This record gives sequence, structure tokens and C-alpha cells, in this order.
Amino acid sequence: MSSERRGALVVTGGSRGIGAAVARLAAARGHDVVVGYLERGDAAEAVAHDLVRAGARAVAIRADVAREDEVVRLFEEATRLLGPVTGLATCAGVTGGFSRVEEVSAETVARVLAVNVTGTILCAREALRRMSTRRGGGGGAMVTISSGAAQLGGAGEWVHYAASKGAVETFTVGLAREVAGEGVRVNAVSPGLVETELHAAAGDPDRPRRLAEGVPLRRPGTAAEIAEGVLWLLSPAASYVTGTVLRIGGGR
Repeated sequence: MSSERRGALVVTGGSRGIGAAVARLAAARGHDVVVGYLERGDAAEAVAHDLVRAGARAVAIRADVAREDEVVRLFEEATRLLGPVTGLATCAGVTGGFSRVEEVSAETVARVLAVNVTGTILCAREALRRMSTRRGGGGGAMVTISSGAAQLGGAGEWVHYAASKGAVETFTVGLAREVAGEGVRVNAVSPGLVETELHAAAGDPDRPRRLAEGVPLRRPGTAAEIAEGVLWLLSPAASYVTGTVLRIGGGR
């Protein structure tokens, strides 16, 4: 574990999957961590507990990122409990399940866009208000989580989800250029086929293994491998990187 703390990192969707992996690696790399979650309070508290045992300061805070008031509260609590926010990783996301476009409901589309797009924008806004040197902050870095579906399109499975991740990438590039002179870097990680609970939540837990033959490396990735990319982008080692979408997909 790093002996030098790097400030507070807010990780949304931190109770499981990529978010939990990011939170654990961030603590090991010197960050204090806010484990944001919506439904899995026990899991979020367990992650936070592990981070504290590892020597970091960490808290679990419940917030629906699709709701502006809850996002504002998340960052207010983060600042109150852990001090200045210096980083953000927006790992909260939903797929809306598998559906062809002709069958998808307006309710599903609205929820996917609310969590994946509006939630990302609101969290980035609140982080920026605290990190931007233009607003008196000390700078920082953000990493949004996209998906390889943004490039592949998700045909026959989740075009609605792919569209939301395409919006995340566009937002990331635009925001990065907007705040590049304010001490804030903004990048995205675009995971490929990764072994997480996302597939089971969408209704197909065997999907990573079933599609692995289509990956040049012949296997799905792990949440820990994605976390490595996220932490690199958050670190000083990536000081000249902003507005970049980092693909981590085994060649797919």
C-alpha cells in the first residue's frame, strides 16, 4: 500500500464488479475511497471495511446516480467525511437487459439513459465543482466507464445500452476539452467482454464464456484488469492523457 495518500476518490457502483475492483486497487495505490452504491448495502459496507483494514480511509454511501439530489448529497458527504475529492470513477451502470430495439420499452430506455448518461454527467459535474482550479479546487482526474458495445453496437442484444455508452464517450471527450485548463483530466475506459455480474443481471450469466472464442485472447477479462487501466488514468503516470477512451478488450 502507498504511504502517501492521494485524496478522496468517489467510486460509483463500488459494491461489486469493476467498481469494487477499482475501489480495492485505489486504496492500495494511496487513495481514500467513497464506495457509492444503490441496492447492495451489505456488499458496499464489506468493501469499505476491507479498504479500512488495508489502511485507507473509506466509507460506503448510498445514492441513486440518476437523481440529482442524491448525487449532490453523495459528494457533500464524501467531502465532509473524507475531505477534498480529487478523483472520480463512474462505475455505476445498468444494461436494461437483452432486447431487440423493436421490443425494448420506453421505461427501460429511460432508466438506462438516466443511470448511464445522466448519472455520469451529474457525478462529473459535482466532482468538477470541487476539483476545478477555476472554482478554487486543487485539480484532479475522472474516469468514466464506457463499453466495447459503444463501438460494436450491441445488435440483437442491447443497442439501447450501447447507445448510452456511446453518449458517455462523447461526453468524456467534450468535458476533457472543456476543463483541460482547469487542472482536471477526464478519460474513459471501454471494457470488452469481462467476467462480472453484469451478464447475470441482464439474464445471461454464461455470456462471457460463450462469447470468449470471439475474443482474440480467447478469454473474458477480469474486473481487476479493468481496474488497472482506471487507476493508471487516475494516476500522475497519465498526466498528459485527457479526452482518451482506453479500450481494454483482449483485442475484440
